[in-house]
Amino acid sequence: MLRVVSWNINGIRSPLQGLTCQGPSNCPTALRRILDKLDADIVCLQETKVTRDVLTEPLAVVEGYNSYFSFSRSRSGYSGVATFCKDSATPVAAEEGLSGVFATQNGDVGCYGNLDEFTQEELRVLDSEGRAVLTQHKIRTLEGKEKTLTLINVYCPHADPGRPERLTFKMRFYRLLQIRAEALLAAGSHVIILGDLNSAHRPIDHCDAGSLECFEEDPGRKWMDGLLSSPGMEAGSHIGLFMDSYRWFHPKQERAFTCWSVVSGARHLNYGSRLDYVLGDRSLVIDIFQSSFLLPDVMGSDHCPVGAVLNVSCVPAKQCPALCTRFLPEFAGTQLKILRFLVPLEQEPVRVQTVLQPSHQIQVQKHPSKARMHSTRPRKSQGVSQRNQKNLMSYFQPSSSLPQPSPDVGLPSLPLVGPLTIPKTPEEVTVATVVEDKVKVSEAKNEKEVRTSFWKSMLSGPSPMPLCGGHREPCVMRTVKKAGPNLGRQFYMCARPRGPPSDPSARCNFFLWSRPS
Repeated sequence: MLRVVSWNINGIRSPLQGLTCQGPSNCPTALRRILDKLDADIVCLQETKVTRDVLTEPLAVVEGYNSYFSFSRSRSGYSGVATFCKDSATPVAAEEGLSGVFATQNGDVGCYGNLDEFTQEELRVLDSEGRAVLTQHKIRTLEGKEKTLTLINVYCPHADPGRPERLTFKMRFYRLLQIRAEALLAAGSHVIILGDLNSAHRPIDHCDAGSLECFEEDPGRKWMDGLLSSPGMEAGSHIGLFMDSYRWFHPKQERAFTCWSVVSGARHLNYGSRLDYVLGDRSLVIDIFQSSFLLPDVMGSDHCPVGAVLNVSCVPAKQCPALCTRFLPEFAGTQLKILRFLVPLEQEPVRVQTVLQPSHQIQVQKHPSKARMHSTRPRKSQGVSQRNQKNLMSYFQPSSSLPQPSPDVGLPSLPLVGPLTIPKTPEEVTVATVVEDKVKVSEAKNEKEVRTSFWKSMLSGPSPMPLCGGHREPCVMRTVKKAGPNLGRQFYMCARPRGPPSDPSARCNFFLWSRPS
């Protein structure tokens, strides 16, 4: 049996990913325990959020596995996919990207199809975000026949409503993915597309499809309609080249979601959408797939893993393809030379000056191997001050411009007079002492009151939260992060997790601004 699992991990460097692991996430065994917990021959991860410059050896080279990464070339800590294959499922070929722009012609998968509708620059942009890795495997059926199976590990773009250009990017990426998958299928390989497709295909795959305007008219869903066959393949229904394996085995399973909002706590009430899929060509799903499943109990991300089991065995390659991370120079065990980081520069010839320049200019002389700078300015002796700096004591000498008193003229001396004191009677002394004590007590009391008032204002804590209207429970405060006139404003809302409107234990629709605009 061949078991494949896909998981949008939301950052491969996140500590332990919610699984039962001991030690930091960069320890050599942490990722190995995650992979073992998933218990798959091939594990496809999306949204790794790691670029090559920060990829560490414990994440790149895992004992018992060979791995293949695609990194974002446009942004750091963004996107990225990785495929980990057990040594018993070592692929015969591996490739980064869908277009072949980053192909090395050494162990690549090939079969790109007709890409004339794309410009070379567009293909490079589509593959520059690190959204696809292909691995090609040899499999053996129960009848003993050997076939080729190509896995396309993909993380499709999200269409931001505030950025229409991203919807165009998403649809062009979908188109490129379909062309490549169909080309591989036409070349005789079985094909599996698995990963985060960032579209909930049908209303049954979304928690609140009814409230979304023109749900089935969404461009991403219409693309999936054209790619996939209907689950039951009823008469007159569209027959695509691929099938949704989960809906083939569970055509009417409701609330089978794979992604939830972390902010609203929607996973607690399973109020989400199904964005992660294992798609296979029709003959593969019907004849070879044994099961397709979700793993909603696996925590550590806003997505849960999905997977499938195939009735085949994998024939491992004798050697890993060139894309394998263990062959990267930083992990290959060979010492890097500093010359690898230096680029030779062509220098323009330096013209030799034969005419004597003025003393304040610099003369350049040409040397067979290097140019040296010589100053023709004569050096001054060390004993001569260059700026005629004044001595510090000169600032303390009397100026000759002011009239100086004659030493022979004597000034009259005045007698020293002490402070004028008026004698007080004993009664006056007593009254002054009492008044002074009362003033001191009053000042101390006022100072104590000021300090008490200050610390009360500082340590009184936040004002109590208002109660929501539906449950009469304390609310939570949120901040508007969406661009617009209310950006940065704070508001109160029900603290319960988001769920179906018919569920009384779900969040109510209470809303209150924290302060008026």
